[in-house]
Amino acid sequence: MGHLTMAHGLRSNESTLDGYDGTPLFVRDWIPPHPGSAGGSIVLMHGLGEHSGRHAHVARFFTECGMAVRAYDHRGHGRSGGARGDVPDDEAILRDAKIVIDDFTHRLGGSSAPMLFGHSMGGLFAARFATGRLSPLKALLLSSPGLGLPLSAAQKILLKLMTKIAPGLGVNNGLPTKYLSHDPAVEAAYLKDPLVHSKISARLLNSMQAAVDFSQSHAGQLDIPVLLVFAGDDHLVDASGSERFAAGLAPGIGSVRRFDGFYHEIFNETGAAHVFEEVRRWLARLPAAMETAGSGAVPLAL
Repeated sequence: MGHLTMAHGLRSNESTLDGYDGTPLFVRDWIPPHPGSAGGSIVLMHGLGEHSGRHAHVARFFTECGMAVRAYDHRGHGRSGGARGDVPDDEAILRDAKIVIDDFTHRLGGSSAPMLFGHSMGGLFAARFATGRLSPLKALLLSSPGLGLPLSAAQKILLKLMTKIAPGLGVNNGLPTKYLSHDPAVEAAYLKDPLVHSKISARLLNSMQAAVDFSQSHAGQLDIPVLLVFAGDDHLVDASGSERFAAGLAPGIGSVRRFDGFYHEIFNETGAAHVFEEVRRWLARLPAAMETAGSGAVPLAL
């Protein structure tokens, strides 16, 4: 059972789903105020250390396009259960995502697959989910995805050590929050947000690297439309990972836009209106493709 709340002027239903191992996952569903030209549905996956509530304005945008929207907190994040910044294994986030996505599809009648949107770490696991064909999807939207992890040689050595002696220990993720956005209010709100944390374990970092490797090596197998929008001045993830992923896509699959001078959170940037407009134009070009693409995808086992 869920309850209704207001988020950024939108009516949303908040509920909890059980993850694959029973870990409670906090879920938000937004109801569009009126039908729009895009229609359909979309699931949002947030980034490292944050939570779904930071993307309520993105959810509002999609509802204004006439879409049903679901966002949820990853295990170890926000209002979901689990140790902060940790996962049991490489595929925990993927198994949880499948439960969340398949449940949303079922609740909406099961006749149409959703699109999948992911930002940063969420973009990385969204890409991994889509390239693995773990559930039918109409399309994939990636925002500054973590498809390249900027680890120094010393950090790689530390990761190997922590993997051996304390794989589940949450340590500071070291994210340079001043580079979230050129708008200083974004960092201030982030630092004051009680649902934001700065933890990451060796297990979670290893699962991210595994997702990078799989996504990059399987990019060419995607057969659904992909929109990749990313920051040109990103200090949190390696933007060259987005470029490699885009180069690996099959011809005609991907639409790619690099926003030069933008920091990591492009939907929270001072020029975010340009990003939203890029997404709006992409949606307008794809109504036919979103009705049919990916419907015949064969899932690959986890």
